[in-house]
Amino acid sequence: MSSRRSLVISIAGLMTALTAALTIVVQIPVPETRGYINLGDAMVMLSGALFGPVVGFVAGGLGSALADIISGYAHWAPFTFLIKGIEGLIVGVFSRRKRAYLVLIGTVIGGAEMVLGYLAVETALYGLGAALIEVPGNVFQAMFGIIVANISWKILSGRLKTF
Repeated sequence: MSSRRSLVISIAGLMTALTAALTIVVQIPVPETRGYINLGDAMVMLSGALFGPVVGFVAGGLGSALADIISGYAHWAPFTFLIKGIEGLIVGVFSRRKRAYLVLIGTVIGGAEMVLGYLAVETALYGLGAALIEVPGNVFQAMFGIIVANISWKILSGRLKTF
C-alpha cells in the first residue's frame, strides 16, 4: 500500500471519529421524528473542505451513522449515512480549488442538501407535519456547520497537508 493511500485512510478514520464525537457531544432530541439535532455537521463539512470529496463522504457518512447507532438512533443510520455522506462529498467537490468563496458555496449547498434530505425522509416516514417540526433545528445545525467549518478551514488549510 502506498504511503499516500495509507495517509488518506488514516485521515478518513480520524475525521470519521471526530465527526462521530462532535455529533454525540451535543444532542437535542426531536420526539416527533424520533431523531435529534446535533453539531456534527461542522466536522462533516470540514472533512470535505480540507481533505476532499472521498474523505468528506466517508467521514460524513460513517461518522454520523456511527453516532446514530451509539446514541440509540440506529433506525436513522442508513439514511444518515447517505445524507451526511453526500453532504461531505458536495463540500469536498466545491473545495477542491482551495478558494474561500468555493468552500462557502460548498458548505451552503451541502447544508441545504442535509436539510432537504432529512425533510424528504422524515416526510416519507412520519408525514409532512412532523418533518416540518425538525426543519428549523436542521437549518440551525447547517448554519452552525457552515460557520464553524469555514472559520476552521481558513485557520487550518494553510497549516495542514490537504488533498
